[in-house]
Amino acid sequence: MSAMLDVQNLVKLFPLAGGKVVQAVNGVSFTINRGETLSLVGESGSGKTTVGRCILGLIDATEGDVYFDGEQMGRGRNIRSKALRGRIQLVFQEPAESLDPRIRIGETLGEPLRYLGMNRADRDRRVRDTATHLGLPERALDRYPSELSAGLQQRAGIGRAIITRPELIVLDEPTSALDPTARAEIVDLLIRLQAEFGTAYLLITHDLSTVRFVSHRVAVLYLGSIVEEAPSETLFAKPLHPYSVGLLASVLLPDPELTRSSAIQLEGEIPSPIDLPPGCPLAGRCPFADARCKTEQPPPVMVAPQHFVSCFHHAKVAALDHTTDNFARFQEDSTRLLSVGAG
Repeated sequence: MSAMLDVQNLVKLFPLAGGKVVQAVNGVSFTINRGETLSLVGESGSGKTTVGRCILGLIDATEGDVYFDGEQMGRGRNIRSKALRGRIQLVFQEPAESLDPRIRIGETLGEPLRYLGMNRADRDRRVRDTATHLGLPERALDRYPSELSAGLQQRAGIGRAIITRPELIVLDEPTSALDPTARAEIVDLLIRLQAEFGTAYLLITHDLSTVRFVSHRVAVLYLGSIVEEAPSETLFAKPLHPYSVGLLASVLLPDPELTRSSAIQLEGEIPSPIDLPPGCPLAGRCPFADARCKTEQPPPVMVAPQHFVSCFHHAKVAALDHTTDNFARFQEDSTRLLSVGAG
């Protein structure tokens, strides 16, 4: 597979009064191949959405380069550019807020095609075909967003994105506002659409219960930096960064028989992005941290094919017995819950 998206050393700083800055994104780099899904996961405030908006050109990056299909983004080349119109799309977190309440769903779906110069008859055919793919009832096309459920609203938001047959879609928390049944349906929809159209996804989310089933690779973001990146199955079976272990262990599933304990306990407060400490940003919370961690930023190290981790003590994490029972049960329980929801 060839790289569809190449992000190199992306930095975004937000200036504040008094000469201070919010260090939202700190040297993020990754690639996404054609037809692949990369999930960007982390706690709220970790910089996930900022990364996505910088990639699309909705906000300007402070430093770094973004290449889409081999050509550099920025300098007038972004999601709004005529040359990229329809090739890159965005699905927003809140479907009710992203859909125009004054326009019927059918018109909303067809609007991107009008800007691509498609005639009315072809637009109508594409809208009906897309609605069929989405499982969107034909009667919904004549309704306003407020007349639809949250699940149907999100289907419409996804439909507006895929109707141009884009090469890349940035999905910003596409299931966070949905109940488990609707979430499972949207996950299944995204998988089917990718298989049919070969679209690449950048999935921005903190919903780890769905990441495992949508993603080919996962990048874990902490305070604006990627601390671990690995194939999805590898990360869930054998995470090597203390933060990844803590993040996975924090996921709660509605099963009274599931006990979740972690060999790593992350304690203390998360540092402020306005005044990040030197060295590893997790040093103040990590049980393995030593003097080196508090002064040096650990570089990404490839520990296996496609598996990178930024931790001086990843070998100690690998030696811990935290991956046999809990993570296997996590995968089994997530599979069962999603299957029940989809059914």
